[in-house]
Amino acid sequence: MPGTLRKEHTMFCPNCKAEYKEGYTKCSDCGIVLVPELPIEELIEPEHDGSFVTILETNDFMDIPLIKAALDAGNVQYFIQGEEMNVIYPFAQSAILMVAAEDTEKAVELLQDVKLNYIRMIFDPNQ
Repeated sequence: MPGTLRKEHTMFCPNCKAEYKEGYTKCSDCGIVLVPELPIEELIEPEHDGSFVTILETNDFMDIPLIKAALDAGNVQYFIQGEEMNVIYPFAQSAILMVAAEDTEKAVELLQDVKLNYIRMIFDPNQ
């Protein structure tokens, strides 16, 4: 019918995830039959056991980007509790740095050379 829009159906290769226009039935690379939708990927399990250790607290929001840069460079898994509140109310609540338990010593080592204005270092590597 002239003037009507026709919706084009896209097909996908379930192996290489290539996208094909309507009319194709097999992947030209894999030779596998195409599907109308790709399956939802399963969640990737974290590489750690889920336990985190508190390393330090800071009220200085300028410490946070320095901490993140050092830990990201060292590929350390971390979480900063109260990060947003520290910017809004800097002296009401400290930002608390927690790292994956197995990355604790590595995190402390990475942060030793970073000039921080933190309130206190909580983790004692000698314990």
